[in-house]
Parts: sequence; C-alpha cells; structure tokens
Amino acid sequence: QVQLVESGGGLVEVGGSLSLSCEVSGVIFSGAPMNWYRQVPGHQREWVASIGISYKTKYLDSVEGRFTVSRDNERNILYLQMGGLKPEDTGVYYCQTKLYSSNSGFHEYWGQGTQVTVSS
Repeated sequence: QVQLVESGGGLVEVGGSLSLSCEVSGVIFSGAPMNWYRQVPGHQREWVASIGISYKTKYLDSVEGRFTVSRDNERNILYLQMGGLKPEDTGVYYCQTKLYSSNSGFHEYWGQGTQVTVSS
C-alpha cells in the first residue's frame, strides 16, 4: 500500500523559512517522480515543484529561487525547503506521485497535506 505522509508545516512570518517533508512507503521511491502541490480554500490545487528520478527539478515561476525540492532515496523522503515566504504561499501543501502499473495503468497517490500559514 502506497502511503505519503507530509510534515513540517506551521505558522511563519513574512520572509521566514519552513522545511516540509514527505515520507513515502509502499513504493520503490527511487523510481517515483515526485511533486509538491498546494491548495488554498476556494481555489484549485496548484502544482509547486517537482523532482524526477534523475533529480531534475522544476518550479512554479512564483517560487523559483525561493523554494528547493530535494529527495533522499535512502530514507524515502521528499523535501521542500521554502524561504522568503510570502502571504500568497499560504495553503495546504501536498506531496504527490503518479505511478504506472502494467496491470492497472497509472495511479496518483497523495498525502494528507500539511498547513503552511504565512502571516503579514
């Protein structure tokens, strides 16, 4: 059973930093492309950052240069280091992966989310 568990959210002032973690189990983590998303109530979930199995990273334009996504394939943990936080970074942050099974095709897996609140 694939499980993703986020942690590290909290309340931080504008300009502050937070580090999120996502512990992954039930999957060969080194073979899983990973993503971070965020969602604000009343808005659609928004993609934030991704890291591929070859460690290639991509970022939403508004977080480029402030956020860093990384992965530890030995510990099966995905990270998101966030700096220079702004009020618009407030939201519930989710880790996600999409895996392919020859038996049943593609499946998406999501964590339960962790709340990040940036106070102005």
